[in-house]
Amino acid sequence: MELYNDLHTDDVSKREWKARLISEYQPLLAFMSSFYVNKIEKERKKERKRVKARKECGSDRRVCHRGSDAHRTTTRNAAATETVALAAATAVLEGRSYRLQQPWVGVVNRSQADINRSVDMILARQKEKEYFATSPDYGHLASKMGSEYLAKLLSKHLESVIRARIPSITSLINKTIEELESELDHLGRPVAIDAGAQLYTILDLCRAFDRIFKEHLEGGRPGGDRIYGVFDNQLPAALRKLPLDRHLSMQNVRKVVSEADGYQPHLIAPEQGYRRLIEGALNYFRGPSEATVDAVHFVLKELVRKSMEECQELKRFPTLQSTIAAAANEALERFREDSKKTVIRLVDMEASYLTVEFFRRLPQEVEKGGNPAATTVDRYSEGHFRRIGSNVSSYVNMVLETLKNSVPKAVVYCQVKEAKQSLLNHFYTYIGKKEGKQLVDLLDEDPALMERRLQCAKRLELYKKSRDEIDSVSWV
Repeated sequence: MELYNDLHTDDVSKREWKARLISEYQPLLAFMSSFYVNKIEKERKKERKRVKARKECGSDRRVCHRGSDAHRTTTRNAAATETVALAAATAVLEGRSYRLQQPWVGVVNRSQADINRSVDMILARQKEKEYFATSPDYGHLASKMGSEYLAKLLSKHLESVIRARIPSITSLINKTIEELESELDHLGRPVAIDAGAQLYTILDLCRAFDRIFKEHLEGGRPGGDRIYGVFDNQLPAALRKLPLDRHLSMQNVRKVVSEADGYQPHLIAPEQGYRRLIEGALNYFRGPSEATVDAVHFVLKELVRKSMEECQELKRFPTLQSTIAAAANEALERFREDSKKTVIRLVDMEASYLTVEFFRRLPQEVEKGGNPAATTVDRYSEGHFRRIGSNVSSYVNMVLETLKNSVPKAVVYCQVKEAKQSLLNHFYTYIGKKEGKQLVDLLDEDPALMERRLQCAKRLELYKKSRDEIDSVSWV
C-alpha cells in the first residue's frame, strides 16, 4: 500500500478498480436485489392469504372451501410466476439473455435476521455453498456461483490487469531509484565516526573546492578572464590618468632643476635635476601598480566565494565551509602582500638605477645642432627647460611600457600562480594537527539536510524492496 501511495499512478488505483467492478456487476446486483425482494414480498402475500383463509373457514365451511380454492389458485399463480422468474434468472446467470465482458456470478448474502443473530461470514459462505449445491434451479451452476468463486474470478482478472501494468510500474520504480540514488550522492553519504575517515573526508572536500577554483582560473568556469581585464584595461587606463604633464610642465621643470643645482649651478647638464624629475615621475607608478594588485586580489576573493557556492559537497558542513573560506582568504591576503612588495620593488628598481645608455645619446643629439656657443647661451632659456622635460618624458614613457608588462607578470607570479598551486597548503597543515573531537566539530551537518537525507534513504529502501518483490513473483 505504501508503494501504491508513493507511485501516484491512476492505472492501478483503488477507485478505478471499484468503478470497474461496479460498472460490470451492477446489473447482477440489481437483478439479485430485485429477485430477493420480489420473492420475500410473494411469501408475505402467501402468508397473509393463508391467515385470511383460516379465518373464513372458521366461520363458514362453504366460505372456507371457496377460500381454499382461491388460495390454491393464488398459490398456483405464484408458483408459475416464481418459475418464470427462476427461468429468467437462470438465463441471465448463464449469459443467454444479457451477456457481459465478465460472466455473471450469483451470490447469497446474509439476511437481516442473520446479521441480527451475528452469523459470521464463514458460516454464511457455507450456507451459500449449500444453497447452490442443493438448489434444483441453480445446481448445474453451483461451480460458478458464490462469493468464493466471485473472489477468485475478480482476483484472476486483477492479476491479468496487474501483469499488463508490471513493465510500466517496474520502469517507473527503476527510474525513481536512479533519481533517489543521484539525490543521495548529491546530498552525500553519512559521515564516518573514525577519525582517519573523517580527516580523509575533510581533505577530499578541500580538493573538490580547490578543483572548482582552478577551473575558474583556467577557463573551465567563468571568472578568470576578469584578471586579464585588469591587466589589459584597468592598468593602462590608470597609467594614462597619471599627472605626468603637470609634473613635466615648464614651471615644474625649471623649479626642480633650479632647486637641484642649489647655490652652484650645473656646468654641463643638470644631472641632479634629471634624476629628481625621473624619480618624481616614477613615484606616480606606485599607485596604479598597487591598485592592480588590489584588483586582482578582489577577483580572486570573488572566485573563492563562487567556488564555495558551487561546491555542493561543502554545503553539507557549514562550519567546514566557513573554515575553508577563511583559510583561503587568509592565504590570498599573504599573496597580496607579497605581490604588492614585488611591484613596488619593480618601480623602485627603475627609479634607483636609470638606463645610462638612454642619456648618453642626449649630448650627441645636442651637438648635432653644430653651435656649442649657442647651446651654452641657451642653457637657462625656456627652450633648454623644454628640452629637459621632453627627455625626461621620453625616458618615463620607456619605463612605463616596461612596467605595463612587468607588473602583470609579477602579479600573476605572486598571486594567481600561488593561489592556483598552494591556496590551501597552510590549511592542510592546520587540519593535520586536529584530533577526533575537533574533526567532528568541523563536520557538523545542517539538521535539515540530515533529515532530508534520512527521508530520501527510507524512500530508496522502500522502492528497492518493492522492486525485489515484483521480481520475485512468478506470474503463472
